Amino acid sequence: MTTADEICPTGATAALHVAPRPARRSLRLRPVAAFAGTALAFVAVALAVGAPSPLFVLYEQEWGFAPWLLTVAFAIYAVTLLITLLVAGSLSDHIGRRPVLIGALALQIVAMLMFLFATDIGWIIAARAVQGVATGAAMSTFTAALVELAPEKHKKLGATIGSTAPVGGIALGAFFTGLAVQFTSAPTTLVFVALAVLFAAGVVVVAASPETVERRPGALRSLVPRLVIPRAARGEFVGAIPLFLATWMLAGLFIGLSPSILHGVFHLDSGLLNGAIVAVPPAVGAAAGLLLTRAPARFSTQWGMVAIVVGVVLAGIGIAAAVLPLLFAGATVAGAGFGAGFSAMLRILAPLAPNDKRAELFAGIFLISYLAYGVPALVAGELIASVGLLPTVLGYAVAIGAAAVVALIVQTLRARRLTPGR
Repeated sequence: MTTADEICPTGATAALHVAPRPARRSLRLRPVAAFAGTALAFVAVALAVGAPSPLFVLYEQEWGFAPWLLTVAFAIYAVTLLITLLVAGSLSDHIGRRPVLIGALALQIVAMLMFLFATDIGWIIAARAVQGVATGAAMSTFTAALVELAPEKHKKLGATIGSTAPVGGIALGAFFTGLAVQFTSAPTTLVFVALAVLFAAGVVVVAASPETVERRPGALRSLVPRLVIPRAARGEFVGAIPLFLATWMLAGLFIGLSPSILHGVFHLDSGLLNGAIVAVPPAVGAAAGLLLTRAPARFSTQWGMVAIVVGVVLAGIGIAAAVLPLLFAGATVAGAGFGAGFSAMLRILAPLAPNDKRAELFAGIFLISYLAYGVPALVAGELIASVGLLPTVLGYAVAIGAAAVVALIVQTLRARRLTPGR
């Protein structure tokens, strides 16, 4: 009978049987690659928020539904996002970042497929609702993950990307969709298939990234909605409410209603223009937020509110007189005010909360912000049917300007009472 020693020299047999099999190494990205990939996945989420807006007018023309249903499709996103943010905003603190992000990105793919195969406005509203849930689950988790994955010497970069990616991504999504509408024969297919592929790539990146949080008990308890503002931040938070109203009502006006304004007031159905008018305020806002990072925060809030007042006045005159360059000029100036004011207010508030309370503080900030983003646009949609598009839009602009004036007064008074440049 042939033995093992006859096949292999003595000693080699032992090595043959004792040597352990090499362990399978799961694919893990290096820290820098994980940080960059996670940032791009976050931008993709924001791209998907802005992408449908230039398509809404096409849907209205093709399916023949009432214009106010567009604002329902817009507002349902904000409502479902808010609910999800309150319910699941801190879930990743307990079960880890990766499971929440993978689930949110998978749900984004579902939403993109619903958009792709939609046959009426009901499907669009349902897709926006699913998208709101997915974005609400991803928003705070992506922001936390970016800070935790950022290189030690560049932790501020993670926070900066976390605050500007949503705004800049919305601008890019709207603009790229506008290009697709203008220059391709199947913009819906191109846009939503591309986004679905981006989200699938995001799932792969997140799955290959290191987990930054250890599991801990309390996951189910964290799903109970609650909103507690840390005591040290309450005064500033209350004073910031008019600023949050002004900035996010502005976002709601341009992202939710500008395609209807171009169609109903200027009688323009250009996909490129639709994408551009939606993209200008958030794009300029993201740039202003980045450029003014080192400016005194309180000064930036005041400057931002002045810019919003000037911008909505210019935009209102442009709409009333049907002068398109004035509308774009107003959108540019107001967008700069949005970015300067909102990012500066976050710089004032964030240090006032300890690490274990910061998520609760940001939940409060986004609650007010997204209520201001969605509810006025929903009300405006109802008013368009009864009082008309032009009076509704001009009234909306006046409300934004009023909120900005109140915010300017509050921030000026606080600047006199507190240390300048805080």
